[in-house]
Amino acid sequence: MSEEVKSLNFIEHIIEEDLKNGFAKNDLKFRFPPEPNGYLHIGHASSICLNFGLGLDYDAPVNLRFDDTNPTKEEQEFVDAIKKDVAWLGYKWAEECYASDYFQQLYDWAVQLIKDGKAYVDSQDSTAIASQKGTPTQAGTNSPYRNRTIEENLELFAKMKNGEFESGAHVLRAKIDMAAKNMLMRDPVMYRILHKAHHRTNNTWCIYPMYDWTHGESDYLEQVSHSFCTLEFAMHRELYDWFLNQVYDENKVRPKQREFARRNLSHTVVSKRKLLRLVEEKVVTAWDDPRMPTISGMRRRGYTAAAIRNFADTIGIAKRENLIDVSLLEFCVREDLNKVAPRVMTVLDPVKVVITNYPEGQEELLDAENNPEDENVTYRKVPFSKELYIEREDFREEANRKFFRLKLGGEVRLKNAYIIKAETVVKDDEGNILEIHCTYDPLSKSGSGTPESTRKVKGTLHWVSIKHALKTEVRVYDRLFMVAEPDADKEKDFLEFVNPDSLQVVTGYAEPSLKEANIGETFQFQRLGYFCVDKETSANNIIFNKTVGLRDSWAKLDDK
Repeated sequence: MSEEVKSLNFIEHIIEEDLKNGFAKNDLKFRFPPEPNGYLHIGHASSICLNFGLGLDYDAPVNLRFDDTNPTKEEQEFVDAIKKDVAWLGYKWAEECYASDYFQQLYDWAVQLIKDGKAYVDSQDSTAIASQKGTPTQAGTNSPYRNRTIEENLELFAKMKNGEFESGAHVLRAKIDMAAKNMLMRDPVMYRILHKAHHRTNNTWCIYPMYDWTHGESDYLEQVSHSFCTLEFAMHRELYDWFLNQVYDENKVRPKQREFARRNLSHTVVSKRKLLRLVEEKVVTAWDDPRMPTISGMRRRGYTAAAIRNFADTIGIAKRENLIDVSLLEFCVREDLNKVAPRVMTVLDPVKVVITNYPEGQEELLDAENNPEDENVTYRKVPFSKELYIEREDFREEANRKFFRLKLGGEVRLKNAYIIKAETVVKDDEGNILEIHCTYDPLSKSGSGTPESTRKVKGTLHWVSIKHALKTEVRVYDRLFMVAEPDADKEKDFLEFVNPDSLQVVTGYAEPSLKEANIGETFQFQRLGYFCVDKETSANNIIFNKTVGLRDSWAKLDDK
């Protein structure tokens, strides 16, 4: 990696410095440690790509560890979803681990801390304990139970474990320093009583370790060399190290915690609590709603794993938080799909076109290129007939010179087909256009080799043959929030900024080749954007989700 030193991020510099100072490369080991209390979101994707990316760069193992210490919020559903998301992003973990695997060892170490006079059972409630914590400028007050005897603490802790007390009756606290400058060091809680079945251990335990006690010790048990956390855990590092000091064997690898900044994404929220509100209050349909910033939601919308990995690589790792515009993520998605998505024609707001001089009853199968970006060009057959649909916005009775689509007396080329000229319109009693009557140039067929086939006209439109059109349900998604930072204003509920037009359901008319489309498959609807087959698709109802437009439609709005 010496040739790439200039482009290393600060996390990689830390690892390189450790290797330079004698740390054995074979001892490198990383982990991604989600709590299974919700679905992973785009913020987690950066952490996944960081840790597993380091594993690939240094040929080191990476564990997937579930920090499952709170049975009131954690479920097997979330475990399964997390595993699916990490695998979908393209990563393989060395070991699948759970903090609950270590409950017995953590308990045994806690007992040893009591014996060493470094932990005690506190019988106050959480309110009383919080009131004694002090402030950043004022020392805390010792608990009245801080000087219990070792024998009494051991007996009480055993009874806590055996289920002899109600939830909340006692906690186990580390005995550190109630005057410490870092308030997290003021006798932190290590265990609490919770009479709640755990998704893996069921009712084996009724005391559960706190995150700070569990996390570093789990890293140590797994011999993780570098534990990378987001910036809010910077103040926890001192406690992380203190707990490690109590169990550390100098013959083993000692984990090192270091922190990096979150990358916040505009026009969304990533707080699990707020995402849960979106689901519970039915602002969205589920955790995998395509408007959600969850990995499962983005996958359902048609985002690719490669695009998300590229996005994470593009924004990089930093020491300071900043807001990343969602348009960058959309750019990465658009860039990847442009390479791989087949082109098809679908009309979402149809108006009927009748080609008056096209022979009655005649049909043709025209060649259409699947993807011009593909080195090995392939073609499909698209049916053409006398009556077609085009987009309603692609026609005007009267238009200025800058309107290069169809207008009365004007010509356009139909994609892969012929040049047509608009002659007249048929309207209903209210003046709405029902039909556009056109004529076509039979010698202008695309690819036919005639001089007329290469004749230049300024507009090219997509279309579908009405007789052959496949009726589909199309869900047109937009950004879920109207403002870049919906949770920035603490005086307002973030739900006040929900975009009322974040979902519009329309009926689309697609070329018949899409009848064979599979769930999850993505296409470029020519001139409209990228669309993905939704999981709710059935044999009788093909559903497409709009993934992203062909260009950033919010750019001008955001400049206003």
